[in-house]
Amino acid sequence: MSFLQAWGEAALTTLGFFWMAFWAFGLGYCISACIQIFTSRAAMSRTMGGKGLRPVALASLFGFVSSSCSFAALAATRSFLAKGAGLVPALAFLLASTNLVIELGIVISVFLSWHFVVGEYVGGLILIAVMWGLVRATRPDGLIRSVRERLEAGDDDDPWPLRALLRDTKVWRALAAAYLGEWQMVWKDVTIGFTIAGIIAAFVPGAFFVWLFPGTGAEVAPGFGHVLLQALIGPLAALFTFIGSMGNIPLAGLLYANGVSVAGIMAFIFSDLIVVPVLRVNAQFYGWRMAVYIAGVFLVALIVAALAVHYGFLALGVSPEVSGHPLPAPESRFALDYTAALNLGFGALSLGALWLGRGQGGGHHHDHGHGGGSERALRGLAWLCFAWLGGGTAVALLL
Repeated sequence: MSFLQAWGEAALTTLGFFWMAFWAFGLGYCISACIQIFTSRAAMSRTMGGKGLRPVALASLFGFVSSSCSFAALAATRSFLAKGAGLVPALAFLLASTNLVIELGIVISVFLSWHFVVGEYVGGLILIAVMWGLVRATRPDGLIRSVRERLEAGDDDDPWPLRALLRDTKVWRALAAAYLGEWQMVWKDVTIGFTIAGIIAAFVPGAFFVWLFPGTGAEVAPGFGHVLLQALIGPLAALFTFIGSMGNIPLAGLLYANGVSVAGIMAFIFSDLIVVPVLRVNAQFYGWRMAVYIAGVFLVALIVAALAVHYGFLALGVSPEVSGHPLPAPESRFALDYTAALNLGFGALSLGALWLGRGQGGGHHHDHGHGGGSERALRGLAWLCFAWLGGGTAVALLL
């Protein structure tokens, strides 16, 4: 493959992955905007402010039905915490909305096997349980207080009543401004992350990722040492391929086809919430101490969950055989299916928000991190990514 062909494929892959995820961004940001505008801290504290099973179960159920991508789920989680939800329920929502989702199971069934569909849902519940135990064991009370003060200092706790939707255009403008504020917060990270993912998918051979996992391709089943090492390397591989769980499934299929263990593949899939772009967004929301704490808790939880799924299959005698599917052509991601319909709907919603939110700013309650050398560098890099994508798309069309 020539450089020009790879450039075109990289651009189409990036655009295809974003096309697959756009509607989920929109849904997550709508949820976040509604939480900000219609929910009071008192109501959120009553619903998700406790430490027992009920608030965790409610948060997990809400995450399951919200079906968000990583960035959108981060925004909704931040809104929950700002409104008074407990840390464990908020993190349970975050894990559920990125792992216990129907469309993710469908994609896994296409590229992997039914074993990994079961592993995703059972492992997602294990993730939440282990996270809960780790937070209770580490007791980060002082850290939670400082984060809550940071969030509440910028939160307007004078919610609109729902009936105002029928009689006051100001509430629609407030919703539009909050929705646009979420995009304003992450557009640089999203652009850079998806572009890098497309570049890696096109330019880095699959053999590299297989090489990362010791014990892959052996005629005998890997021992515990290799299984543990593959579970540890799964998050490292995800650092190089950040697209989010949905976009990482095709690459997980490549690992599956080349004999990577269940533990390594599940750890790779579960790692969408500990990669650098997500860590950076959490740092913008909560500060670096809390961002690193959350990433550490999730890292331990996902390794435990991956190992539990792997050895659970072994104990039941249903471990999957090595198989897999080739990665689809980049242009196949633009099929006219439910994703296209949802994207058209949320595209129209976004255009409406732009029209309603004109002159409203990006939501006064957000810290968008304007200014500073790092922000200017990221903005410049994001615009370079747009140039790369534009050039690559043109090359793909010409070729």
